[in-house]
Amino acid sequence: MAFILPFVFAVWATLLNNFVIEKAAFTGAEIGMLQSIREIPGFLAFTAIYILLFIKEQRFAIYSIAVLSIGVAFTGYFPTEYGLYVTTFIMSIGFHYYETTQQSLTLQWVDKKESAHFLGQALAMKSFASLLAFGGIWVLMEWLEVTYKTTYLIAGGVGFAVALLLFFGFPMYEQPHVQTKKIVLKKNYMLYYALTFLSGARRQIFMVFAGFMMVEKFGYSVGEISLLFGVNYIFNLLFASKIGQWVGKIGERRALTFEYVGLIFVFVGYALVETAEIAAALYVIDHMFFALAIAIKTYFQKIADQKDIAATASVSFTINHIAAVIIPVMLGLVWLYSSTLVFMIGASFAICSLIISQLIPDQPSEDKPFRFSTSPKPKPIDFNAK
Repeated sequence: MAFILPFVFAVWATLLNNFVIEKAAFTGAEIGMLQSIREIPGFLAFTAIYILLFIKEQRFAIYSIAVLSIGVAFTGYFPTEYGLYVTTFIMSIGFHYYETTQQSLTLQWVDKKESAHFLGQALAMKSFASLLAFGGIWVLMEWLEVTYKTTYLIAGGVGFAVALLLFFGFPMYEQPHVQTKKIVLKKNYMLYYALTFLSGARRQIFMVFAGFMMVEKFGYSVGEISLLFGVNYIFNLLFASKIGQWVGKIGERRALTFEYVGLIFVFVGYALVETAEIAAALYVIDHMFFALAIAIKTYFQKIADQKDIAATASVSFTINHIAAVIIPVMLGLVWLYSSTLVFMIGASFAICSLIISQLIPDQPSEDKPFRFSTSPKPKPIDFNAK
């Protein structure tokens, strides 16, 4: 599952900016609206906890991959503004429900001491899948001159076929803890919620406007965008596992501090850049910081009641996408006035994240979720208890 979903999604994302500009004449306003629509299912991710009343998480993850694949397969058949809105929404339903269950199952099944390293390995696998997608795009569209329609159809078809393999070819695995089947909001998780919210806001500026700038302002082709993505994912393939180990050694607060300081400089760079080469360098550096977001997940795993993981994973995706639904369409309108201002807003989000991350303790736990919180007094021992 860690392989196939990034493979299919990478094809959709890599082709998107060129496809919407060439075939549907999108401006910043339309791309902002499309990306806001894409994030609506993420905003509704909390509903996953109710679906899990009827479907086991493992099966739900596989169904989600199939839905995403169907949305991608039909993208090329509807090269209009409203057609793209519909196919994007279908694709996004599968994507966001999968990401919710994937995070939940990972944090349930993997030991806390190994989770940072494992998440790094999973990120490396995702990068390998994305590299294959970019290589396929390069061969199909640059050498064989295959159309957008055919490329999207091939990617979606492969994804759906693998979903069938996952459904029939693997057994159902046991979950170590029975999960709470209701929405969970706890004060101990407030710092996690805040970091998740700001992460969603920053991610949108990278996902939507950094890539759009590369095409609109600097005229990058599909092949050149694919090469940029390829450089990003080669880095993750080679170093993501080691980054996960590094996060486990230095702790979540230090890892996130390093990430957010770097992102401040990257966003300011986006705002001021005037050459295609420097823009490409910033784009690669920006993506390299993504691996450090592992620290937010491992922080939550350490402070969470294990029964809350599935419910909180779905809620956290909704929190992550509150900003994600609003920001693309609002900043799409700002883009028409000033692209520089869009990226300076991104820098302000990174500054807020840096400040809040300093509240993470050296050794997070269920009893100490915040750096300056006091541990509860131990309960007196009742020697008369049986």
